[in-house]
Order: sequence, then C-alpha cells, then structure tokens
Amino acid sequence: MSPRLPLISTAERRHRLGRRHRLAPSARAATVPQAADAVVGLHATDAATVFLSARARLAEGGPEAVERALYEDIGLVRLLSMRNTLFAVSAELAPYVDASTARAIAAKERRALLKHLDKDGRGLDATWLAAAESAALDALDTCGPSTGIQLSAAVPALRQKITLGRGTRSEAQTGVATRVIRLLAADGRIRRDRPLGSWTSSRYRWVHTEPWPAVAAAQARAEIARRWLRAYGPATEADLKWWTGWSLTDVRTALAAVGPDHVRLDDGGTALVSPGDTGPEPAPEPWAALLPGLDPSGMGWADRAFHLDPAHRPALFDRAGNIGPTVWWNGEIVGGWAQRAGGEIVWRLLGSPGREAEAAVTAEASRLADWLGGVRVTPRFRTPLERELVS
Repeated sequence: MSPRLPLISTAERRHRLGRRHRLAPSARAATVPQAADAVVGLHATDAATVFLSARARLAEGGPEAVERALYEDIGLVRLLSMRNTLFAVSAELAPYVDASTARAIAAKERRALLKHLDKDGRGLDATWLAAAESAALDALDTCGPSTGIQLSAAVPALRQKITLGRGTRSEAQTGVATRVIRLLAADGRIRRDRPLGSWTSSRYRWVHTEPWPAVAAAQARAEIARRWLRAYGPATEADLKWWTGWSLTDVRTALAAVGPDHVRLDDGGTALVSPGDTGPEPAPEPWAALLPGLDPSGMGWADRAFHLDPAHRPALFDRAGNIGPTVWWNGEIVGGWAQRAGGEIVWRLLGSPGREAEAAVTAEASRLADWLGGVRVTPRFRTPLERELVS
C-alpha cells in the first residue's frame, strides 16, 4: 500500500498566500523586484496594476520606488508573455520568461503580420518588414525615448497602411506602426520606458535595448514552473496550464523536470507542491490587503475556491473573467473596493469576517489613500461591485 499523501489544509494554503505573496506585514518585500518575484510576475495590462500590486507587497516606498525599478534601475521589465498578456517581471527572471513564453508569442506575431502583408497585395514582405524594424531602431538611437506617434513621424515606413479582410464585409485599413512596434517589443529589441503623463498612463515611450540572453526553452519553462509552484502551490497541472498559456505537453514536461511532490487537499482532491514543500506553513499575523484588479494573488489559479467564495465571483469579475479590485482578510477575498472621483477609497465586505477584519481593512484603506496621494485610479476592467461603489 502506498503511503498516505500529506495534507495541506485550506487554512494552510491561505497562510502560504499571506507569507509567500508578501502580503502579511511581516513578510513584505524590501524591493520592487522582490515583490514581483514573490508572485513570479505582476500583471501589467493595466499600468496602475503594477504599482498597486507592488505597493501591497512592499515594506516601504511610494510610486517613485516602482518608477525607479522600471525606468532607472531596470530591475523590473514589462514583457508580453504568459497567456499572451503583459507582465512585469524582475530582470533576473526576464530571460526565462522570454525563452519559455515570449519567444513563441513573438514568432506567432511575426507570422501573422507577414500573412497580413502578403494578403494586402502591395508587395510588402519580410525584407520590407526587416527594413522598417531597422529604421525604427535607428530612430530610437537618434531621437531617444519616443512614443509610437513620434516613431511614425520619424520613420516613413511606419506610416504605411494595409488593408485587412480585403473583399470581405469586414474590410478595413489599418496602420502598421503599432504592429511593428509590438513585434520589436516581443523580440526584446525595444522596451517600454516612462509614459506620457503619470504612472497610471499606458502611453509609453520606447527605448532601444538588447535582447535577453539566450536560454533553452525547456530549461526556461522548468524554471518558471519551479518558481510558480513555490509561489502558488499547492496547485494543479490545470492551474499551471491556465496561468502560463503553455500547451499541455509543455506543462507536463516542465513539471517532470521540477519533480513536484503530491499533497491532499481539504476537498479530497490532490495537488502539486515544490519538492519537499509539504510541511505546514506557520500562520502569519492577521492581515488585510486591498489588491488592484488583475492582481496575481487573485489570478494565480484556474480554481480559486480556497480563497474565493464562488457566490462572490459575479460581483468581483467582469464578463471576460478579469478580477477587479478586491479586499482580502487572512488569505481570503472578503469584498471589493473602489476609488471615487474625489479620491476617497470605499469598500464593501461580501460576508461577515468580524470586527477585527473591518478595523484592519479600514486601516489598510487609509494606508492606500495616503500612498496614492490624490492620484485617481480607474481600473481598465470594470466589475459590477467596483461600478456600484463609485456610482
């Protein structure tokens, strides 16, 4: 008879989340890259998410600390990667994210653009595209950090228009600038620099940079899987496939390279943890957190039942499955929050976690308001509760 698998309870999973995701006060990170590494990467589709997710995990430091990591120290970089989504990851981890995920996305993007150019029928091909990319890089070297509009002004090829869906009801003309810039970014030849406006803006300037050091794809996927298991385990093969967007074959090959241990869960199912990571996790001190929409702690698993009551999901997610701003208490989502036009932080609990929780959430809302310093943040993905709170 095989030995009984060790049990990791729901309570212990929440303890792990508080400590390993750097959300409990005593576990908070000293640097922005440490905060990102704690959850492998910070979602970056919404510019504000990077800042607010880092804030929740930092022992100290305001928005300027995140800006410094992104634009001066380059300790944090944005990459189009997992699930074809923009993430901000540490510079240390970036080569692995690039090789495991971003390379395949870049190749797919290039094939798609070349197909569009061919169908357009104007003789634009791979040679033309290479010349346009080279001209864009030369312009960045000459002009310095530039927006897409500025690059288009400097590079005539980027002002080229093509027709998509020629001869169909959906026929439309579109410029190539955005697509070429996206390709250069996916290839790691340019990166996003300071935006126009405040840190909440997504109107980035671009700078020329060197591609990441080459890492074998299989080695890179194994490293990502290892780090993800440490941050999110216990978790399942299905969770990792959802989070990465990899094929099932790649997920299984990466996990085989890691050699995870199996554990039992409260619901009778089994899950995976890092090798040897089966022991109990000490409970952190009581903690509350106000996390932004798309925060990794809410988006790290396909199955979130251990920290989210399914009855609360309709209020906290949009129709596409994006999580909105959430209120956490000791590793469980207990409500949502929003910021009104005047800057006031408002929140609502969706259950009855008790007076201690309410006091902690009140204090955390005050800490968030002080950190924002009057900056107004509106989530890119609006959810029913967030809209209701600001109405």
